[in-house]
Amino acid sequence: MRTYATMRFTLLLLFLAAPAILRAQFQPPTPEELSMTADPNAPGAAAIYLYREEVTDDFNHFWSVHERIKVLTEKGKELATVRIPYEHGFDNVTDIQGRTIHADGTIVPLTAKPADLMDFKSKLFQVNTVVFTLPAVEVGSILEYRLKVRSPDSRVSQPHWDIQQPFFIRKAHYSFHPFLLPGHYITGTDGETLTRLMYSARLATDVKVARDERLDIYSLDLANIPAVPVDDWMPPLNTLKWRVEFYYTNAISGPAFWEEAGKHWAKRADEFTNPTAAIKTAVATLVAPADTDDQKARKIYAAVQKLDNTDFTRKKSEVERKQAGLKDIHKAEDVWKQQSGSGDDIALLFIALARAAGLKVYPAQVVNRDRAIFDSRYYNTHQLDDYLAIVSIDGKDVYLDPGQKMCPYGNLHWKHTLASGFRLTDKEAAPVSTPGGNYKAAVTQRVAQLFLEPTGDLKGSVRFIMSGPEALHWRQLTLRNDPEEVKKRFNESMQDEFPDGVQADFDHFLALDDYTANLIGVVKISGSIGTATGKHVFLPGLFFESRAKNPFATQEHRTTPIDVHYARIEEDDVTYHLPAGITLETAPQPANASWPDRAILKIGAESTADSVNVTRTLAYNFTLLDPKDYPSLHDFYQKVATADQQQLVLTRTPTATGGN
Repeated sequence: MRTYATMRFTLLLLFLAAPAILRAQFQPPTPEELSMTADPNAPGAAAIYLYREEVTDDFNHFWSVHERIKVLTEKGKELATVRIPYEHGFDNVTDIQGRTIHADGTIVPLTAKPADLMDFKSKLFQVNTVVFTLPAVEVGSILEYRLKVRSPDSRVSQPHWDIQQPFFIRKAHYSFHPFLLPGHYITGTDGETLTRLMYSARLATDVKVARDERLDIYSLDLANIPAVPVDDWMPPLNTLKWRVEFYYTNAISGPAFWEEAGKHWAKRADEFTNPTAAIKTAVATLVAPADTDDQKARKIYAAVQKLDNTDFTRKKSEVERKQAGLKDIHKAEDVWKQQSGSGDDIALLFIALARAAGLKVYPAQVVNRDRAIFDSRYYNTHQLDDYLAIVSIDGKDVYLDPGQKMCPYGNLHWKHTLASGFRLTDKEAAPVSTPGGNYKAAVTQRVAQLFLEPTGDLKGSVRFIMSGPEALHWRQLTLRNDPEEVKKRFNESMQDEFPDGVQADFDHFLALDDYTANLIGVVKISGSIGTATGKHVFLPGLFFESRAKNPFATQEHRTTPIDVHYARIEEDDVTYHLPAGITLETAPQPANASWPDRAILKIGAESTADSVNVTRTLAYNFTLLDPKDYPSLHDFYQKVATADQQQLVLTRTPTATGGN
């Protein structure tokens, strides 16, 4: 009987595994696949996927991938290199097979041993990447490989299917066989037992995930999957890409999950920010009883900004913490005692101190908009990122970002604007959507003093005067990098902001450590500019825009939303100092283009006997736009592009000659 039972169990294993095994077999290419040079469904594509498959099988403890790729151009050959990250010491990448099939049907198998490279290592885990390159790839080749990543028997998977890839996919298959060992269960971050497997899907309206209840297998078969959209200034891809995310939960429904999750979230936040005796003692040294609520909030904000924010410095190792006598952080007073903590720790410390000072203040936690958009259909609080503080001042909510080092009081990092998540209220946790930034608080001025020679050579300087997100970006970058790296990156950021022939070299910052002031970047410039003829010198009328590349001016149509990160103002003030013998003939014409209530462009010019001053202001008061607004955006930026390409024409004055 025992033998019979074992045989029956073995047959069951083979039966369950058979679909995956059969699917994974290499198939001979069709004549059409061998001869194809393009696909009408993906015009101009460097490559397409003929077939793509992912199988996650917890019953047999592996994840597998199988890809067949047709190379259509030289760029498509880059797909011959395959990279598979895995958790070293737990998972194993096995069963690697690959081949290249030339257009004439010749098969070149993969024989080289894959490389195993370490990407990241900490005390708790190590991430490696297996890398291999399929051999003898040519334009017209078919690339094919398959492999498995085997996991420990105790590992429970929660697959994330990225359906859309960088290239068009003719056919794709995904499957997931969940399995828990008898007597095992899954616990959540709060110790609760997770009893249900759910998934969140973003797919075409006629596409559904199928489930075979008898075998307990989820599957998805698709055809003609478009490539991931690629446009400039797109919102996070989780709002656009087709995807399926599996996860374990104990929720019965969406509303029930978020209600319960909100309670747990609020409890944790309240426990951390409880104004203990140590916190009350600390706040007494920071504020005075006669201070207004606004003064108290500003003083506490300034105090926590001075702390060591380990999101922007190096976090101490466990050994270093032990040697320094530092304990793990469990509550706000721990952060204050250590004068150090993560951005979230410091944000919650601010809330605790503000509460101790008698302020009405609430924590909020949002999804960072540079990464994703909050998805209420995805029943998982792990999608939340950073903590913010909401202070009630004179009956109005003021959103603060104390966990962002160098962020001015009253401002949010742009990734925290128009972001959604949770907040606490007087009664309970509730959804929150943060306000957008004010375009008047995000200003970049480029002020140039240019000294021209009769030859067209120039020397001078430019000052980049920045407030808001741009200033915050460079201040935070200097916290994480050495001066040479910052200089290199600033120089790279300016590459397209100067005319051909002009060399720009970043020199230094002013007010780098004072986040309450404008940040000024000082740049030295030299080189030659414009075109000289016998009588005239032709210069770019708009110095900083001569090489501007604006996607909204050149792209005729658009189907994806627009996300420019934050509303802003750009102001240019350029003064050309003219040498003797050179006079102004034609200045750029004034411009005043507008997109009512959304954007405006103004250009002006003034001159004296020996100088020309050209000013330009571009302001836009929008951040997120629907594709239906694109025609208006396109029209406005066509006007901008036309106005920016004007010339400044100088005339050489004839030199007087004398005689006897």
